[in-house]
Amino acid sequence: MQGETTVSTVKGSITPKKKAGLAYVASELKRNKTLYLLMAPYMTIFFLFTVLPVLFSLLLSFFYFNMLEFPRFVGWQNYSRLFLNDDIFMIALKNTLLFAVITGPVSYIACFVFAWIINELSPKVRAVMTLIFYAPSISGNVFFIWLIVFSGDSYGYLNGFLMKAGFILEPIQWLLDEKYILAIVMLVQLWLSLGTSFLAFIAGLQTIDKTLIEAGAVDGIRNRWQELWFITLPSMRPQLMFGAVMQITASFAVAEISIALAGFPSVNYAAHTVVTHLMDFGTIRFEMGYASTIATVLFGMMLGTNILVQKMLRKIGE
Repeated sequence: MQGETTVSTVKGSITPKKKAGLAYVASELKRNKTLYLLMAPYMTIFFLFTVLPVLFSLLLSFFYFNMLEFPRFVGWQNYSRLFLNDDIFMIALKNTLLFAVITGPVSYIACFVFAWIINELSPKVRAVMTLIFYAPSISGNVFFIWLIVFSGDSYGYLNGFLMKAGFILEPIQWLLDEKYILAIVMLVQLWLSLGTSFLAFIAGLQTIDKTLIEAGAVDGIRNRWQELWFITLPSMRPQLMFGAVMQITASFAVAEISIALAGFPSVNYAAHTVVTHLMDFGTIRFEMGYASTIATVLFGMMLGTNILVQKMLRKIGE
């Protein structure tokens, strides 16, 4: 009897709370119905063209599907093939991780440093410098000028300079030698990295309340480094989060630059990345189940890295 009383008491105490919670949610939905109606078109498009494809890709990764036959369930076979039998994928994974570890943090820090420096300039000079730094990222295939710089004949700018200066006697095949290919692609990727994150940092620096800097000076901040750590960075944490997501995504999704500079596939897969591997199986071989497996692994890598970086950014200013 005592046990039944306790259970009934617990049930009686939970049910009103659930009802109160549902009532609160219903009242909030009713009160903000106009906002939800305004959000509905975007959320519908986002769900149809982002959420559903990701879920469908995750589901398809457990099937064999060549777009001609009906999908056949294979379980974890695609994943075991990817990590145990696909040597090209391991090369692509190594190259992608190198891109993420090197170009990701370097481009992120460069975006902020250049934005911080440019923000100190006068408005007219700041506008011109912002355009100059941002232009490469919006100029389409402007990175093709690097094909001229690293051309393998004596007319290439770099070869011509080195031969004229006496450093080399004959041209170097920069984009055909696996010793140089990955470094060159990384260099061009860094050159193109001052994009959306750079503009977000500029905007974040413009919105910092100047009274916080004055109050910080009163509270004991004595130099620009302390001001940067305790005021500037915490004040623009949303922009830092956004920039981290953009830079991580860009560093993991390198493909177009690699294909344009090093070919597809590159020499001995020296510049092969996870995305180019995905393109190989998804758009050439049409092994859509296996391509979905590669996409799922890449998505997991991006998601895990983003979560880790955001946890680190939350500690700024503590």
